[in-house]
Amino acid sequence: MRYLPLTPDDRTAMLAAIGAKSIDDLFVDVPESARLDGPVDLPRVAGELEVERALSAMAAKNATAGAVPFFCGAGAYKHHVPATVDHVIQRSEFLTSYTPYQPEIAQGTLQYLYEFQTQVANLTGMPVANASLYDGSTAMAEGVLMATRVTRRNKAVISGGVHPHYVKATETVVHAVGVETQALAPAFDAEAAVIDQIGPDTACVVVQTPNVFGTATDVTKIAEAAHAAGALLIVVVTEAVSMGLLKSPGEMGADIVTAEGQSIGNALNFGGPYVGLFATREKLIRQMPGRLTGETVDADGERGFVLTLSTREQHIRRDKATSNICTNSGLCTLAFTIHMSLLGETGLRKLALLNHEKAVATRDALAAIPGVEVLTPRFFNEFAIRLPKGKKAAEVVDTLAGHHVLAGVPYSRLAPDAGLDDVLLVAATETTLDHDIKFLAKALAKVLEA
Repeated sequence: MRYLPLTPDDRTAMLAAIGAKSIDDLFVDVPESARLDGPVDLPRVAGELEVERALSAMAAKNATAGAVPFFCGAGAYKHHVPATVDHVIQRSEFLTSYTPYQPEIAQGTLQYLYEFQTQVANLTGMPVANASLYDGSTAMAEGVLMATRVTRRNKAVISGGVHPHYVKATETVVHAVGVETQALAPAFDAEAAVIDQIGPDTACVVVQTPNVFGTATDVTKIAEAAHAAGALLIVVVTEAVSMGLLKSPGEMGADIVTAEGQSIGNALNFGGPYVGLFATREKLIRQMPGRLTGETVDADGERGFVLTLSTREQHIRRDKATSNICTNSGLCTLAFTIHMSLLGETGLRKLALLNHEKAVATRDALAAIPGVEVLTPRFFNEFAIRLPKGKKAAEVVDTLAGHHVLAGVPYSRLAPDAGLDDVLLVAATETTLDHDIKFLAKALAKVLEA
């Protein structure tokens, strides 16, 4: 039975109260090309068995990440997730738990959140981390908002190496409160270009390493320039495993680190849910968004955990809150924590090194193909290549999919208007086999010759 509590008169009164003539006025920000002018082309009625068969047939047309050689990255990476991770998070006390508002009955949840925060702080090289945000892109948006609160300035300068989707997500969030964003043009190796754009109104500069093209950069000098101008440095990381091998953002002078934690403990999952990492300096802790779990002692002097530095406004009077994020990606956070615990520091470093070695082997194989140019000078497990003149990366990827290999992500898919239609982002991880690399190189060479 459909639940429709509002009468037509109720809806008319509600629309009049907000100054809208019709329901359609509420969707003016959605491009007309994305709107439907009628019901979708599906049967009005179908049995469960028929629906299952129809959807299974549609799904079978996809080439899944585990079925073919897979070289896609661009912010979502295929890593091996130990079976232990899924086994533990499926336990009912973890799978069904939600908000730990009552610490006396949520000690288990609060403890693993505390352990998660410790792991993230160690990984990023920062003194304090929160209990996660929704994903990497919204974490970046929260970082920019936090920087404006701390500096009392109103502008964010964003490097041309930051993932375009992160930039768009951030612009969507911060424009509503009047924050200005200056996103530089896409650049393969120019994180330091943000230095020239820093002014007296700059609240923060945002850089990514490894950036969307895979380039790894020591951002120490950028941090120094930002601090000299009274601005904060936000470092974005989309591949968390890279922090097992590269210099940590904290060591390079970051004030805020926002990252995507999907690579550790969380499978690709068709794009989500993922888990946003957020870490900062201790002096900025009161402006940090989201939850923070702290350690304390109970009335008997026993170790215990509570939510701390969390104001009631964050959950109730939300217009007065530091941040409107008042929950976290709890189950994904637990998966991250379990996987990190299984790896340990030594295991993470070995995993990161293996990722780099696989990427180097892939780079060498593709660089040997006539006409292919490697554009990324320093990388972790991902790099960009330029295809021979006249070849569009999106078309080549589609053709290669027909040859049973997912060759990477065309940059044009991330930024259609950037004029980089011939650029392909290629990623390799510990799941990449030597056979996969040879298969990709042979197939790409064949397609480019055609």
